[in-house]
Amino acid sequence: MGTFSIWHWLIVLVIVLLIFGTKKLRNLGTDLGGAVKGFKEGMKTDDEAKKEVGALKGETIEGEVREKSKA
Repeated sequence: MGTFSIWHWLIVLVIVLLIFGTKKLRNLGTDLGGAVKGFKEGMKTDDEAKKEVGALKGETIEGEVREKSKA
């Protein structure tokens, strides 16, 4: 009695579909997928920025030293 059978879950699914409708559930799934995709893109951008900063620390920058002219 402590676990639910497949019939219990099917009845719950039918009730949810009747209450919300398929269109709202589809829109909810699309919105959730877009949020997850945006989160992954945000995390990837941060990782790439850290890699670029780490690459700059080990590089030698060449330049020319000039004296300031006294005016």
